[in-house]
Amino acid sequence: MNLDALIRFYHDLTIERVADFPEFYAEDAWFKDPFNEVRGVAAIQRIFTHMFRQVAEPRFIVTERVVDAGSAMLVWEFHFRIRLWGRGSAEIMRGVSHLRFDAAGKVNYHRDYWDTGEELYMKLPALGTLMRGLKRALAA
Repeated sequence: MNLDALIRFYHDLTIERVADFPEFYAEDAWFKDPFNEVRGVAAIQRIFTHMFRQVAEPRFIVTERVVDAGSAMLVWEFHFRIRLWGRGSAEIMRGVSHLRFDAAGKVNYHRDYWDTGEELYMKLPALGTLMRGLKRALAA
């Protein structure tokens, strides 16, 4: 596993570089996030291609890593602008990726953990108002 190269790949990810996922991911890699669960590097590439179509200026920054033999946890920030809102305000979503690597050092398991309510829904105009109201009502 070359974790530094994988982190650089994510830091420098562009729509053109989505084609480079096979350099880092096993052919039958499994990927799950709050919206997707797929198997296969081609399906993972479709998710990231879709991301570039949905948001402007997407950029990942890995802020921490925890590594052991055969796996890693990456704490990250995802910076973006939502295209639906025109230029939109700069947004940051925070999360963690749990990665496992095969014998060849390629990612064969990628599970993303992030709070859709706090990190996404609360930032949407109408839904955000409702979510913030619920949060105030339920807070101790």
